[in-house]
Amino acid sequence: MMAVRIVIFLLGGFLVIRTVLSAIKTFVVARSEPVFLTRTVFRSVRFFYNLRLNRARGYADRDRIMASYAAISLLALPPVWLIIVWIGYAGMFWALGAPTWTDAFRLSGSSLLTLGFQTANGLPETALMFSEAAIGLVLVALLISYLPTMYSAFQRREAQVTMLDVRAGAPPSVIEMIARYHRIHGLDRLTEVWDRWEEWFADVEESHTSLASLVFFRSPDANRSWITAAGAVLDSAAFAASTLDIPRDPQADLCIRAGYLALRHIADSFHVQYNLNPKPTDPISISRQEFDVVYDDLASRGVPLKRDRDQCWRDFAGWRVNYDTVLLALANLTMAPYAPWSSDRSLIGARKIDRQNEPNR
Repeated sequence: MMAVRIVIFLLGGFLVIRTVLSAIKTFVVARSEPVFLTRTVFRSVRFFYNLRLNRARGYADRDRIMASYAAISLLALPPVWLIIVWIGYAGMFWALGAPTWTDAFRLSGSSLLTLGFQTANGLPETALMFSEAAIGLVLVALLISYLPTMYSAFQRREAQVTMLDVRAGAPPSVIEMIARYHRIHGLDRLTEVWDRWEEWFADVEESHTSLASLVFFRSPDANRSWITAAGAVLDSAAFAASTLDIPRDPQADLCIRAGYLALRHIADSFHVQYNLNPKPTDPISISRQEFDVVYDDLASRGVPLKRDRDQCWRDFAGWRVNYDTVLLALANLTMAPYAPWSSDRSLIGARKIDRQNEPNR
C-alpha cells in the first residue's frame, strides 16, 4: 500500500509540474515552443466550433462564429490548468494520508480556491495547501497579466491593417495599391510604405510566434484580415520591384524579405510544410494570365511599367515563390475574408497543413 501511495504522490506532482510549465511556456517564455496541453485545449475548442461551422451559410456566418474562437480558447486555459492541479494535489493529499479520495479532493479544492473550509493535519499537508493556493493564484494571474500585452500587440497590428484600406482598397489588392499611389502620392512615396510594413512584419513575427493565439484574433471589421493585408503588401512590393519602371528601391526588397520570413516563422508554429529554398522557376498559385490582367489594368491607368513583360513575370514569380505557400496556408487556417491572390484560392501546388487547427502556444 505504501508503494501505491508513493507512486500516486509522484504522479500528482508530475501533473502539477507539467501544468505549471505549460502555463509558463504559453505566456512567459518569449519564443515559440510546442506546448501539448495548450494545443489540446485549442484543438478541443476548435472541434466544437467546427460543428457550428458545418452549419454556416456563407462567409458572414463563419466570420461571426470564429470571432470568439481565440478568446474562448484562451479563457478555457485557466480552468483546465486548475482542474489538473486540483487532481494532482488530490493525489498527493491522498498519498500523505487523507482518509478517502473524497476527503483528498475536498482538501485540494479548498486549498486551490483558498476557500479554507477544509484544514490540513500535520506539516506536510499544510505545506501542500500553501503551495497549491499559491499555484492557483499564479495560474490565474498569468492569463490576466498577459491579456493587456496581447491586446496591445493586436491593436498595433490592426492599426496598420485599417490604414491599408486607404492605400490599397477593400479588399486590398495590387492594382489599387499601385494605382492610388500613382494617382495621389506618386510612386516615389512607396518607399515609406515598404519601410513601415517592414517594421510591421517584424512586430507581427515577434508577437504572433510568442503568443500564437493572436493569429486567430480577427479584425474588428469582418472584411479585413491581417494575413490578406500582408499578402497585398507583399504582392505590391514584388510587383513594384519586378514590373514598375521606376528607379530600383532596395526598401521594397527588404520589405518582401521581412514579410516572407515573418510568415514562415508564424507558419512553423502550425507545422505548415514549405520549401525553405525555392527556385525562382518553381510554380506559384498565381497564373501568368492573372499577372497579365493586372499589368494591362495598370498600363491603362498610365502607370509606368517595364516593357519586357516576360521578364517582369519571371521576376515577380521569383519573389512570390518565397511566400506563396505560407500565405495561402495561413489565409486558409484563419478563414480569412476574400482578397485577390491570397484567400481567393486554395493551396495550389502546396502541401497541406499538418494539424492546422491549433497553435503551439
